[in-house]
Amino acid sequence: MLSEKLNQLRELLRSYGSCLVAYSGGVDSVLLARVARDVLGAKSLAVIADSPSLPRRELDEALAIAGQFEIPVRVIRTQEFNNPEYLANPNNRCYFCKHELFTELEPLARQEGFAVIAYGENASDVGDHRPGAKAATEFQVRAPLKEAGLTKAEIRELSAQLGLPTADKPQMACLSSRIPYGEAVSPEKLRMIEQAEYVLRDLGFHDVRVRHHELKQGQMARIEVGVGELPRLLQPDATSRVAAALKEIGYLHVTLDLQGYRRGSVNEAMAAKAVEAKT
Repeated sequence: MLSEKLNQLRELLRSYGSCLVAYSGGVDSVLLARVARDVLGAKSLAVIADSPSLPRRELDEALAIAGQFEIPVRVIRTQEFNNPEYLANPNNRCYFCKHELFTELEPLARQEGFAVIAYGENASDVGDHRPGAKAATEFQVRAPLKEAGLTKAEIRELSAQLGLPTADKPQMACLSSRIPYGEAVSPEKLRMIEQAEYVLRDLGFHDVRVRHHELKQGQMARIEVGVGELPRLLQPDATSRVAAALKEIGYLHVTLDLQGYRRGSVNEAMAAKAVEAKT
């Protein structure tokens, strides 16, 4: 079954003739870029968008993976931080980000003769809150992983089969996703979040999010780590070390979310408001 889906993905990409892949270095886009390179060779190009929302280590790692697997890659600079609608951080912020990305990719594809732009949406994303999918539809960007019916788990399995180092890579949404909807996004906040998450990753924590909250008396970091990692972070030496490091970064308050890391926790307040509105 999985081999059939991989063959379907290959046939889809082959049918494009040439393809520009929106590349981030994450699990989905690495697999897509690798298979596109295998099928299309020089007629494929992975393009990674650099902006303050992309951690420096993620950019370096994405470029290193592309080099390791001989994936043609290019870095472009996107300008979503010049867009007041993006900076206001509404619950469809991702739409403005993807719209900016595809606005940059469309003329690049046209100028260099790439027939199709593709990105890494997969079958597990169906039904999730993904405003970026609207922008993809508007620009006629294809989602071959989703079209081939590949789920996140299957993408990880295929990645392992192909020897890709991203097979067990944690989910890595952009840094702006750490800020609650309605609180403004800024490069300064994202630098704080990036440094705070490095503190935890450098201590060996795998699933990490540092949620950034603006309070009247200062900025608060709400840490999420994997549920299985909570006991280690709750050790007195770990909590004191992390708290001291994050306060040095600029956080007045450092808290730990006892529910642990879960995908889309930033959407919980939005869901709660929707339920409240119905009652």
